Amino acid sequence: MIPFRRQPQAPRLREGYHLLADGLQPNAETLNQLLLAAGDKPRQPERWQRVLELSIWHQGVVGPKGQLVGFVRATSDLALNANLWDLCADPTDPAEGEILAVLVHGALDRLRRELAGCSISLSAPPQALAALEHYGFAIDPGGIRAMGLKLNS
Repeated sequence: MIPFRRQPQAPRLREGYHLLADGLQPNAETLNQLLLAAGDKPRQPERWQRVLELSIWHQGVVGPKGQLVGFVRATSDLALNANLWDLCADPTDPAEGEILAVLVHGALDRLRRELAGCSISLSAPPQALAALEHYGFAIDPGGIRAMGLKLNS
């Protein structure tokens, strides 16, 4: 990201939707429902508890009926690297694009403020790529791609 480049205006959620950061306490069942809707695999409650404990923060978007419709969490070594995980939005929600844009903008903005200088990596669904590029994230800069290892239990 180029810090001196003018950043686009922050996205807004439509009426009835709210971004929650500090104080968001999602439970495993709610998170698994969102992951399943987004085409990902669910996790055991103990696993969710562990990853949330190891995250430096997480953000979610709550829809008009109080349901979790978007989520992202961050981990970091607090020096050089930051990672965004579980970036997703409910694909059946009419505001899916707005939800992803708000989560991306909010996460990148927070990382810029709190962990300036850290490189940021993430795994994101194809629906999030437009929002990531719009808010300054360089997709595979210079052809460099992140690698991941998925452990089977």
